[in-house]
Amino acid sequence: MTKFIAWLGGAVFVASLALCAWWYLFHLGRATSATGWRSVAYDAALITVFAVHHSLFARDRIKRQLSIIPPPLLRSFYVWIASVLLILVIALWAPIGGELYQASGLRAAVHASVQLLGLWLISRAVGGLDPLELAGIRQVTSPPPEPRSQALQVAGPYQWVRHPLYLGWMLALFGTAHMTGDRLAFAGLTSLYLIVAVPWEERSLRQSFGEDYGRYADRVRWRVVPYVY
Repeated sequence: MTKFIAWLGGAVFVASLALCAWWYLFHLGRATSATGWRSVAYDAALITVFAVHHSLFARDRIKRQLSIIPPPLLRSFYVWIASVLLILVIALWAPIGGELYQASGLRAAVHASVQLLGLWLISRAVGGLDPLELAGIRQVTSPPPEPRSQALQVAGPYQWVRHPLYLGWMLALFGTAHMTGDRLAFAGLTSLYLIVAVPWEERSLRQSFGEDYGRYADRVRWRVVPYVY
């Protein structure tokens, strides 16, 4: 039963990511009439609920309080909630409308290049991860007999910024050649959460890797955006 729950959670996880990509590319790309700041505030609340879940699960105190859940299913439990919350954000999103610009010709090609760079950064940043472990499946199908030590990622794009996944996300979203109000709101709200979450994430990384992470942070100065942050 636990394997079924984990595999089903992994399927929902993949489906939620695919749905989000389709939603951003097609649904949020529609040019509609602007609806005002109330929709922005409502959508910001939706993103906040999604973000708070991620922040809470990163805390050891919260993990200890979930001891009722079998340890192999803990990651799957997190994946289930994250996937459902993402689907709810998509389903409950209040249209903002409006259109900022629609590039064409050479400018559109530049935008596409920026987005491709973002996708490349995302793929390189997650390239060393086990997709089954990320989806909460590996922990159930072949749980490790003892805690495994994880290597600190310092190669590839991690030599430029400490969080290349976040930079890739921002480039992919903000790099669109057709910027609508909804795309801008989704890109801005999610990027703001990532920026706010960086100090907490780095605190956890310092706890996990100790002086190794301190030396890495001294060597790679910029957290997300080179020469900016």
